Amino acid sequence: MKRIVTWCLSTLTVLVLLFGYHTSTSGPSTSSETAIVSGSGSSSSSSGSTTSSSSSSSSGNTYTGSSADTRWGPVQVEITVKSGKVTDVSVVDYPDGNPKDQEINASALPILIDETVTAQTADIDMVSGATVTSVGYQQSLQSALDEAGL
Repeated sequence: MKRIVTWCLSTLTVLVLLFGYHTSTSGPSTSSETAIVSGSGSSSSSSGSTTSSSSSSSSGNTYTGSSADTRWGPVQVEITVKSGKVTDVSVVDYPDGNPKDQEINASALPILIDETVTAQTADIDMVSGATVTSVGYQQSLQSALDEAGL
């Protein structure tokens, strides 16, 4: 009798765990679309450009880093420099092909942007869970910093 009760409870536990598990393919809990991330809070269109460019504006010079190809897709960073300091960072291209990419990058990119503005260098900490994006971000950021002469 004791064996039957143990078996029934074990089977019930396995079934609860099996049906309660949510896979990563179920996507994020919200269905909102992730916008291009910018340090100033503005959004812009995604760009597939792989060349560096700079332009002058009243708020500083803008430099676009080269596109870094990662395993999940390209990452490209644009920085705004004023008086020799990085004042703003925009991520113009990043992996967003599936809901999991969107969820990861929605939380990781703002952290990377804040780290960049604080550190004023590409030598910043990676974001746990977004290692591939972090590496691509650092590569593109270093390219933009080189273009800016920083």
